[in-house]
Amino acid sequence: MATIFTKIINKEIPSYTIYENENFISFLDINPLTVGHCLVVPKNETDYIFDLDEIYLKEILIFSKKISSALIKTVDCLRIGVSVVGLEVPHAHLHLIPFKKEIEMNFSNKRIKMTNDEFKNLQNQIVKNLN
Repeated sequence: MATIFTKIINKEIPSYTIYENENFISFLDINPLTVGHCLVVPKNETDYIFDLDEIYLKEILIFSKKISSALIKTVDCLRIGVSVVGLEVPHAHLHLIPFKKEIEMNFSNKRIKMTNDEFKNLQNQIVKNLN
């Protein structure tokens, strides 16, 4: 059965997509820890990140660097943290989380709420800063 990420990749369900290429897609997390929290997902549906082919493991970080650079220009943060948890969806993915304090990357924290308009505005700002 296809994961929710595969359905996003196939455009079967909407997302706030930031960028994609032939191998990866990045979109805003709809239950973010911080403003700008994005996911980077390989288009190859693989459950465990370390089961990805080595070329994908290399490329996912290079792809993520592009997203991270746009996030730094868009949101008020000191760094972009990277987290691999992988239990919530059986499809390998990275979390890119803008933060000022490390505690903001704790997945036990309460998630922030954003409106559709706030998500769309943030998406547009990040996409604009990709260039």
